[in-house]
Amino acid sequence: MKIQKYISFIGYSGHAYVCIETAQLLGYTVTGYHDFQELEHNPYNLRFLGPEEQFEQHDGLLFVSIGDNYIREKVYNTISAIKKGMFVSLLHPSVILSKTATIDTNVLISAGAIVNALSYIETGVIINTGAIVEHECTIKAFAHIAPRATLAGNVTVGKRSFIGAGAVVKQGITIGNDVVVGAGAVVIKDVPDNLTVVGNPAKRLIK
Repeated sequence: MKIQKYISFIGYSGHAYVCIETAQLLGYTVTGYHDFQELEHNPYNLRFLGPEEQFEQHDGLLFVSIGDNYIREKVYNTISAIKKGMFVSLLHPSVILSKTATIDTNVLISAGAIVNALSYIETGVIINTGAIVEHECTIKAFAHIAPRATLAGNVTVGKRSFIGAGAVVKQGITIGNDVVVGAGAVVIKDVPDNLTVVGNPAKRLIK
């Protein structure tokens, strides 16, 4: 007998659309969405479940589907303090995931991504379409690895950091917290906290 799985989403815009379709492919029934208000644009015809602060009324599973790393972290932490154990991770059926990789909760791994041996993906991470996370990488909480980015072996990506589309991070590199790596950048040196780096080889962006 098939057990029905119900899930609702917190946040309902571009990133959420990917999350919703992934959940549906995994056999979840989407019950609706929470957002700051009911949204006129409703491409999946979902029921509005009330603003984000009304999540306490929900009895099913939850997923924070907000693309912004900082807002996703804030919302997740607020909810998880009350609704522990209600969150799931969503891995597209086409994902290649090593049996020795560790995935925490509220993680999205999109279509065609690869996560290899002994990698550790912390809470709230986004690994986007076609990204490659090689062996023994650690991606810390609420970071975002954009489409087609590649992390070679033993890379660490800090909290809330963003690795841009098509970027390459050389093996053994440490990316600090709150870092932005520009699209197409090639990172061959460690990057300290709170920097933006761009180019090949990647260098600090002077604003």
